[in-house]
Amino acid sequence: MNFDINTIVYILEILVGGLLVGIGVHFVPVGGAPAAMAQATGIGTGTVQLAAGSGLTGLLAAGFMMSVTDNLWLILASGAVGAGIMMGSTMLTGSWIYAYAVGAPFASAKVNYDPITGFSQPPYVAPGTVGQGIPTICFVSGLIGGMMGGLGGAMIYYPLYLINGNAALSAMFAIGIFLVNAVIASWNIQGTIEGFHDPKFKKWPFAFRACAIASILLALAAVLITGGA
Repeated sequence: MNFDINTIVYILEILVGGLLVGIGVHFVPVGGAPAAMAQATGIGTGTVQLAAGSGLTGLLAAGFMMSVTDNLWLILASGAVGAGIMMGSTMLTGSWIYAYAVGAPFASAKVNYDPITGFSQPPYVAPGTVGQGIPTICFVSGLIGGMMGGLGGAMIYYPLYLINGNAALSAMFAIGIFLVNAVIASWNIQGTIEGFHDPKFKKWPFAFRACAIASILLALAAVLITGGA
């Protein structure tokens, strides 16, 4: 396969898409098992699942929009909005469970005041926990992260589809690329994170470098294999 200017652009788009998936998950309030027991803020599942969920939703939304139009900006916007809705719905459903099933107030132990609402947090943090529920700052951060992941999924899928025209093959390689970046993000976070206000968020440059290396290698392999196919 000849590496003309279009091929180079496709590789760069996949690289950017992988970075968006890897960095976007740092914005998502990931609570894991502690959150499932209302002992930490965030969604009660892991980083890989949430990153894959946002990337997959972005891929599906982008794929649907591509069946309607070939406008790149509409396709990317569809991926971002679709994943944002998915992440928002997930956080909203989790909030209902925390509020009405568990009876836990939404509070963060990482900040004294919610950066969005200004509400005081310490009086509502249960002893022995690092907060519970999904406070406003976590919800806003999660929406940003979800939209970044969806945008990344769309940016990976779009160039692959242009190269080979096979939706199934393009989706398979796109899923593999953002799963690798999701695992890198998970390793970097090492447990739970609340969002961009969490001290752990400052570790994102490490994930950026690792995701950049992984994404460029995966982009080259995907373009060569799918292009040849």
